Amino acid sequence: MLKTKFLDFARRHTLFTACVAIPTLLATLYFGLFASDIYVSESSYVVRSPNKKTTSSGIGAMLGSAGFSGFSRAQDDVHTISEYIRSRDALEHLDQKLNLAKSWGSFSVDFFRRFAPLFADDSKEALYDYYLKRIGVKVDPASGITTLTTSVFSAKEALKINQLLLEQAERLVNDLNERGRKDLIRFAENEVRVAEEKAKAAALAVSNYRNTEAVVDPERETQIHFGQISRLQEELIKTKTQLAQLDAFAPDSPHPPALKLRAETLEKEIRKETEKITGGENSLASKAAEYERLALERGFADRQLASALASLEEARNEAQRQQLYLETITKPNLPDQAIYPKRLRGIITTAVLGLVAWGILSMLIAGVREHQY
Repeated sequence: MLKTKFLDFARRHTLFTACVAIPTLLATLYFGLFASDIYVSESSYVVRSPNKKTTSSGIGAMLGSAGFSGFSRAQDDVHTISEYIRSRDALEHLDQKLNLAKSWGSFSVDFFRRFAPLFADDSKEALYDYYLKRIGVKVDPASGITTLTTSVFSAKEALKINQLLLEQAERLVNDLNERGRKDLIRFAENEVRVAEEKAKAAALAVSNYRNTEAVVDPERETQIHFGQISRLQEELIKTKTQLAQLDAFAPDSPHPPALKLRAETLEKEIRKETEKITGGENSLASKAAEYERLALERGFADRQLASALASLEEARNEAQRQQLYLETITKPNLPDQAIYPKRLRGIITTAVLGLVAWGILSMLIAGVREHQY
């Protein structure tokens, strides 16, 4: 009986030692002596575009009343910047500046948090997976504010990584602005160049036609000739009227021959002026059709050029309205105290989990013994 009680006591204490005492002791040694301090640097920013009205609540409304009233949230671009911060390109830039693989794989970092300990994978992909654990990007959907956190094993390095990521994000915004502006304006500039060439060609065609046909504006010249014909006809009417009066009241007057000669001369001049307008291939009427076609093409080309210039100006204004701005709300801070690991919480958590495991195993063992006896 004594032997059985002793064996039961030994089993219970062995199980307690294995489940509770040893894990708690190991956790105490790890968190107390070996676990590396983790410093967290935090910043926040918002990506905005001007001249777009939107409604917001909470801190977004506060931002609008504090100097951001002419801007609106660029929600899609917020996620673009966030994805860039989580990208391999961002990691490569940081690694070139800070040699993160060497820093995070240093022996000063404890074994369990170190990058690529002993013979573990030290590839670029492994570094990228490790990088994602060291940064945090959280977007507030209500205000559009993004909070960027960097948690590493040095306060200065945490600050530097956060600063470099913000610089790269701002550079990306500027690149997006430049690319969008060029893409938006390029098509409009091409349309202006095409319209200019058409307008020049149309103006040159009109000029060449004038030089070839020795006519400036057939329509205006036709009006001039019509005016001349009208004056000649008035003179002819007056002459014929005088001639009729002389024939009626002074048949013996010596003036009728002269008046008849004047009337014939006026009729010849009228026929000559009329032929200039409608008298064959060289008449103004035949030249007017081609000239009007060329003038119509020139007018259309000029209107097309004016429209293209207006579109170019509108494209430039639209490019200005689509500009993005990354506004830093809180700058990265230099942490003066390590936030992680939570040493006491880690030790207590280990002890509690050990007690739970010990209790469960004890009940299982007791149940097995009951079935045996």
